[in-house]
Amino acid sequence: MNGEIKRRIDHLRDLLVGRIPMPTEQVKQITLGLIYKFMSDIDEQNRELGGSSFFFGDYQQYAWKHILDHSLSAYERVVLYSEGLEKMSLNPNIPQLFRDIFKGAFLPFRDPAIVDQFLKGLNEFEYQHSEDLGDAYEYLLSIMGSQGDAGQFRTPRHIIDFIVAAVEPQKEDRMLDPACGTAGFLVSAYNTFSNRTSCPVPIALVQHCRVMTAKRSPKILWVMTFRRT
Repeated sequence: MNGEIKRRIDHLRDLLVGRIPMPTEQVKQITLGLIYKFMSDIDEQNRELGGSSFFFGDYQQYAWKHILDHSLSAYERVVLYSEGLEKMSLNPNIPQLFRDIFKGAFLPFRDPAIVDQFLKGLNEFEYQHSEDLGDAYEYLLSIMGSQGDAGQFRTPRHIIDFIVAAVEPQKEDRMLDPACGTAGFLVSAYNTFSNRTSCPVPIALVQHCRVMTAKRSPKILWVMTFRRT
């Protein structure tokens, strides 16, 4: 994990300290914001490859690029972002996993200046650098001291790339990550195959399904399928 990721997260936490005193709630708001931003980045990439958008109809206004539109005032940005958080769990255009994540989400403060800086700080993270989300999450867990207790550990990037290179994903393959956190294996598989071709490879929208473990706690399985072109 590089120092820049820590700097960004610390900056976001510093912004929230005066408005959200509980560290757990700070981490929750940062995590929701990061997922919102990365979900919008995935949507942009999916649309560029000919896929349908997560944000259309009544939800078009809640796309990240609209919330960060320079023509908006800080107050208008607060309104859009807070409404987006609260309504995203009802958005029928996004995968169920995202709807579950945003269920009950809300913005606990409405200070336009702070929210404006908070969103601009989140905007520094980009999905094309997929490890940013994983590094940020790992750092947030370390702040809470819960990584070991929660049993949540990320596979290092060099290990991911080694395993994917050994597997040699092909265009017709379907990949399953049964312990998916920030989709590191799926992203690496996609990048590995795309780098062997002259143009980006469209993929079917990443899908998920719930399964029950022996203890009957729901787990998430992620599946990625390359489209034939």
